[in-house]
Amino acid sequence: MQRGDLRAPGTPAIDLTWRRTVAALVVLAGWGSGVAAKDTGLIFVSNEKTNNLIVIDPKTYAVVKDIKTSRRPRDMHFNADHSKLYVACGDDDVIDILDVASLEVVGKLATGPSPETFALDERRRRIYVANEEGSSLSIIDIDQNLIMKEVPTGGEPEGVFVSQDGKSVYVTSEVGDLVHVIDADAGHVTDDLVVGTRPRRFAATPDGRELWVSAELSGDIYIIDRAKFAVAGRVEFLPPGMRKSDVTPVGLTMTRDGKIAYVTLGHAPHVAVVDVATRKVQGYILVGRRPWGITLSRDEKTLYVANGFGDDITIIDVRSRTALVSIAVGRVPWGVAVDD
Repeated sequence: MQRGDLRAPGTPAIDLTWRRTVAALVVLAGWGSGVAAKDTGLIFVSNEKTNNLIVIDPKTYAVVKDIKTSRRPRDMHFNADHSKLYVACGDDDVIDILDVASLEVVGKLATGPSPETFALDERRRRIYVANEEGSSLSIIDIDQNLIMKEVPTGGEPEGVFVSQDGKSVYVTSEVGDLVHVIDADAGHVTDDLVVGTRPRRFAATPDGRELWVSAELSGDIYIIDRAKFAVAGRVEFLPPGMRKSDVTPVGLTMTRDGKIAYVTLGHAPHVAVVDVATRKVQGYILVGRRPWGITLSRDEKTLYVANGFGDDITIIDVRSRTALVSIAVGRVPWGVAVDD
């Protein structure tokens, strides 16, 4: 299947002539001319192996632009007004800065070795970056493009979460099976907590009480009581027809009201739907091969899932919990961000 193909999961690609017509209409509408404004609904997908972002129109699912980035783009975050998109590029040790209106890379921030995920603190004009190969967290001054501090962590740090008051930064260590707490001002680890095997990413309940951590190789979610900084529970998964060893959760996101969490299950190609209060799985949604990256639309009606081994993304209708369409992107898509 070629880039830009549209298909419902499990069905053949749509006729090439139809796709070319859609692409032409998109260009005529101005998407390809650099006149896009914020809140466009554009879908951005980072692709590790093709060193690019694919930008997709949310209405036609046609590819708007193929943006060349620094090597191995992974985690992505918009700034508050969505005028900029920051992209961690692991093989060049930088964060690319994309201008959302022009869809062009307009700057770079230097990081430590192999940045993977990061968190923005715009109030303090900082970026906190987990450096996978550096076993460290970089604290970067955005305006000065300066690494203020390099905080040692356990091996292969990945997930990064900044507390609401900006005083604490939580970081996972994949090799150490740890979650660190880092004092954002002092720039050092203040506490550690052992969790499941190979912890990856975070989601926090909106009341600030719990931090959910995906543990890839133990196949579950660990729930941290933030006040006590202790493990308060676990969520396990087993989609129908899957082996337990296939369940490798990585990506997770939570609704704004904190009632539902969505978890990508990696080699068990499903998204799990979890009731947060009861910590029970409500159901599973079949997606593509090795889903990792996941995000919700602002209205929370749509889920977007990056399938790393399928070279595509799956778009899910939240209400019906069904996959609507798969869209071919670049090689080994890592994450999805939506300008809405």
